[in-house]
Amino acid sequence: MDKIVELTELLYEPGEMMAGSPMSNDEAKAYVRERAYDKEYCIVRDWIWIDLDVTEEERCILENTRRQPIVIYAHSVIFDTARRWDVGDYVRTSFLCEFHDGFMFETMNSIYVLLGEGNRKRTSLDTLGMLI
Repeated sequence: MDKIVELTELLYEPGEMMAGSPMSNDEAKAYVRERAYDKEYCIVRDWIWIDLDVTEEERCILENTRRQPIVIYAHSVIFDTARRWDVGDYVRTSFLCEFHDGFMFETMNSIYVLLGEGNRKRTSLDTLGMLI
């Protein structure tokens, strides 16, 4: 039962406020297109920046593959170039590779454009694993 409580708190309790981009949905699409990234991109709102509690061994494995123990969970997909998710779906990213421009969360395969305000929280890998 404690894991359900942890998951509920992660998804719905307030965290540390973070600012994403104030751009509109259309402005965000144009912004990414102008930069001609070679990756698929997904524009999201109502997002949570999740710092993961990992062991030193897990951290080293991630660092060796240029990743960090951070993921995004977004309650609302606005647009996805790869059509992996429909508008309004939720999404959980893979691990962070790069974060730039204050709102561009880049994984190995995709860029997630963080619009509006979000929350920053911390959780365990076990709790994260409950987010399919």
